Amino acid sequence: MNIKHLTLIFTAAVTFFTLSFKAKSKQGLEGYIYFLSGNRMPSPDVKPVQPSGYSTTLFIYELTNRNQVSAINHSPFYSNIFTKLVKTVKSNDKGYFKVKLPPGHYSLFVKKDTAFYANLFEGDNINPVKVEAGKFTQVKMNVDYDAVY
Repeated sequence: MNIKHLTLIFTAAVTFFTLSFKAKSKQGLEGYIYFLSGNRMPSPDVKPVQPSGYSTTLFIYELTNRNQVSAINHSPFYSNIFTKLVKTVKSNDKGYFKVKLPPGHYSLFVKKDTAFYANLFEGDNINPVKVEAGKFTQVKMNVDYDAVY
């Protein structure tokens, strides 16, 4: 083999590995976290207040069900989560975040002081999301422990 053939093989190998890495990293979660507080009851006399973006840390765990957490007084606050923490990501001041993840099912939490918070359920699963290969799953998370409905 001459240098021309080696260069061609090397270029092909680098291109293959680059494309493989990019294909694996083109999925995850993308969205916004909003903070809601105060009276959120609908009223014909009052225009609804838009929620504000929430700058916080999003905790992404393996899919977690109610039997895998320590709930605080039967509330949506948890002192412990017994599944594996997969990743954390910070949202900006508008609440926006984007994080790459492998395909799979996850549960999302934020924190208030030392307690984890999540208030959505699908069956016994807490705040579940699904990441599919090659896609960013769109997420809108409302943090509303200070809101009244």
